[in-house]
Amino acid sequence: MEKVVLVNPNDEVLGQMEKMQAHENGLLHRAFSVFLFNEKGEMILQKRANEKYHSPNQWTNACCSHPRIEESYLDAAKRRIKEELGIDCELTEKFHFIYKADVGDGLWEHELDHVFTGNFDGEFNLNPEEVSEIRYVSISDLQQEIAENPENFTEWFKIIWAEYRNQLN
Repeated sequence: MEKVVLVNPNDEVLGQMEKMQAHENGLLHRAFSVFLFNEKGEMILQKRANEKYHSPNQWTNACCSHPRIEESYLDAAKRRIKEELGIDCELTEKFHFIYKADVGDGLWEHELDHVFTGNFDGEFNLNPEEVSEIRYVSISDLQQEIAENPENFTEWFKIIWAEYRNQLN
């Protein structure tokens, strides 16, 4: 049973809770998001597997998840891109912020989210329990797709992508 690390807004640990329970109760917990780009500057998107308990078959950034209790945000991000996408790459933390998003079915993402970026050009070895497919998209095409078909993207990705653009512009 996977647990998340509950925190206050200052990232001080309050305890741990089973992931589903934290999402049902909308409690603030540690998370990270990874944006990967290829040499052309296109973003790598993953489509969440059909079996995922929330937001299945929606497009999202390369990887999002939760650090374990004694794990750094960076170590957790590297672990999950290996587990989900089958790759290793260097990551740089860009910023962190808190958001809350209704992801449907009575579930909430309320996360202190550390956002990392990296570059990757190579072969992927996708974990089919996590990811059904990946694709590259230009930033302009991504903006247009989100505007025209927001339902195709995870709620948190739309929030984090907007914050990413605000922070880096």
